[in-house]
Amino acid sequence: MIPDLQIQPGQIPLSDIRKIYEGAVRVSLDPSCWEGVTASAATVQNIIDENRTVYGINTGFGRLAQEVIPADQLHKLQENLVLSHSTGVGPLLDDRIVRLILVLKAASLARGFSGVTPAVIEALLGLIEHEIYPCIPAKGSVGASGDLAPLAHMSAALLGVGNVRMNGEVISAKDALKHAGLPRLELGPKEGLALLNGTQVSTALALAGLFEAEKLLAAATLAGGLSLDAAKGTDAPFDERIHMARGQLGQIDMAGSYRALIMGSEIRKSHEDCEKVQDPYCLRCQPQVMGACLDQMRHAATVLTREANAVSDNPLVFIEDGEVISGGNFHAEPVAFAADNLALAIAEIGAMSERRIAMLIDTSISGLPAFLVKNPGVNSGFMIAHVTAAALASENKQQSHPASVDSIPTSANQEDHVSMATHGARRLLRMSENTASIVGIELLAAAQGLELRRPLTSSPHLEALYSEIRALVPAYDEDRFFAPDLEAIKELVVSGRLNGEFADILPELN
Repeated sequence: MIPDLQIQPGQIPLSDIRKIYEGAVRVSLDPSCWEGVTASAATVQNIIDENRTVYGINTGFGRLAQEVIPADQLHKLQENLVLSHSTGVGPLLDDRIVRLILVLKAASLARGFSGVTPAVIEALLGLIEHEIYPCIPAKGSVGASGDLAPLAHMSAALLGVGNVRMNGEVISAKDALKHAGLPRLELGPKEGLALLNGTQVSTALALAGLFEAEKLLAAATLAGGLSLDAAKGTDAPFDERIHMARGQLGQIDMAGSYRALIMGSEIRKSHEDCEKVQDPYCLRCQPQVMGACLDQMRHAATVLTREANAVSDNPLVFIEDGEVISGGNFHAEPVAFAADNLALAIAEIGAMSERRIAMLIDTSISGLPAFLVKNPGVNSGFMIAHVTAAALASENKQQSHPASVDSIPTSANQEDHVSMATHGARRLLRMSENTASIVGIELLAAAQGLELRRPLTSSPHLEALYSEIRALVPAYDEDRFFAPDLEAIKELVVSGRLNGEFADILPELN
């Protein structure tokens, strides 16, 4: 059964946004929003009745804003806008992303600043309820004047134009509406523009990247603790006094997680009096690096939650005094910056994990058999699994170049600075998949290291993690076809199960 979720436009918490991303929901809006929506639409109608010329209501758009449109052409104007702007290319966005886009757009319009009638919002809610997801090509937005092309494809489905996915199958939007008993939307003044303007696609993609980064941070934290014990590293660098002296909040929280992870380890006790003075940075500086990633993710979560609740179309209708004012809330620079920071965090989580894999397979550092396998030479062990991790880490470094520093003029130089938030956010999912594979390889390598330390045992938390890994992948006794093991452990990382199972010791995002 699809769960019900009532949302208050402008006040949707990140926890509810995460639920929308993770699975189908039947969304309803707080009834208090409809009065403002109706009043906003009435303000637009008054402008038409009074024969006033206002951008977005009875004019052209962009460089054609000086063109006044006759009243009998206003419906055609809005429909033409949707059709002409449906120019996206490339692979289709995932249904989870599309569902989030639909909800964010409905909630934004329901704030009562966009001048649309309730019918527009109800049409969006109808798609969500019947799990009809417009086929939205991923490419074609520069993240200013809103996500015009992708939102046009979303909007076209409301008109019965284009294709949608329903029950996992691609069918025509016209047939889907008919099957669900939903009417074709007839666009009134300003309604096409309100649907197309906005940052909902960029924001949904960035939020998806944030939610995937959450899983990566958790899995990499656990993998780092397991690697520490497998390499007989010291927990001294996690001493609370060190981190309080610096005062960085993410670092303080991460150090606490590592202390909790390693507590009670028999392996740790076995080398308390060893002559080793310091561990490599990939072990010793985990709180500092992962804490910085956590700080960036927390900041991004704040910005993106704010944007998910924002009114980002243009122009905006202010019912108190009947004014319609043209501004630039469609410019997705806040989303672009958040996406860039998330890209840095995702890349660094993977980079540190790759370094720990390299440390574990290097017998001169870890003290473990070369490449984590008995009888090395005949067996190659984790040699090429590390090469895969290194390749993915380097690919992420290329992907993490900031998108927001790029811009290109569009619309005959009317829109002369753009955010590039859309593809800046879209790359986060590719990067997350890379990092999930890297962290998965580390989990296997660290578990193998623990195997080679037997009969000594680790801490209760790390032994529980070891058991979770071994339930999916057996110990590496000799060379075998390794690819299925890497896929199985990657699926554990991306499933988010580790976040739930170790929630008591992992820091919270918000």
